[in-house]
Amino acid sequence: MEKYRRLAFDWEIKFLYLHLIKKYITMYAIVNIAGQQFKVAKDQQIFVHRLQGEEGASIEFDNVLLAANGSDIKVGAPAVQGAKVSAKIVSHLKGDKVIVFKKKRRKGYKKKNGHRQQFTKIEITGISL
Repeated sequence: MEKYRRLAFDWEIKFLYLHLIKKYITMYAIVNIAGQQFKVAKDQQIFVHRLQGEEGASIEFDNVLLAANGSDIKVGAPAVQGAKVSAKIVSHLKGDKVIVFKKKRRKGYKKKNGHRQQFTKIEITGISL
């Protein structure tokens, strides 16, 4: 009975170890896109401020601030030399409507304005160091 319990314990340890390795070995990068910093990984889809380009077009970002592949981490000053993040434009769309309402009490001043931010949905296709 002790033998089977020991085998089950060994299996649990190996499973947890593999799960932790898989979690931390993934490659990621911190990249500056349109004035904002994003942590991206391969096959991730993110929304960024409106970019130039048609849907389906591929684009590259060379302003990579940090690149990590498992325990190998490269930090740029200000950018990592030779590192690029390639992406594909999935779609252009608008965000939710934001209402801007200004009022001064007892003065009869009211101003209502609305705004919808334009975004681009991109899919990260690769990170090269």
